[in-house]
Amino acid sequence: MSLKVITANLLREGDVVYLAADGTWSLWLDDAEMVDGADGAARLEAAGEKAVTGLLVIGPYLMDVTEEAGRPKPIGTREKIRAKGPTTHLNFGKQAMHGASGAGGIG
Repeated sequence: MSLKVITANLLREGDVVYLAADGTWSLWLDDAEMVDGADGAARLEAAGEKAVTGLLVIGPYLMDVTEEAGRPKPIGTREKIRAKGPTTHLNFGKQAMHGASGAGGIG
């Protein structure tokens, strides 16, 4: 099994978020907890469903990543776009906040 993280969208704002190891949801893929194996994937999925029930996120799903310098990197085109933000203009979305700290998770 490849490395996985879980991603979703915040229910109210719609922002793409990733589940961090401390149980918070972060806007930054770098903060995401990476797991390898069915047990870890099942644990992430359960946390995602709990956040859906708690009306925090919608549409959680596992996404494949690779590890580079200890940080997750998206594999698929959709996930690369979700991680960086809109592709229409660099002054909007996450790329406009480039260099912003990934600290301060949500939830």
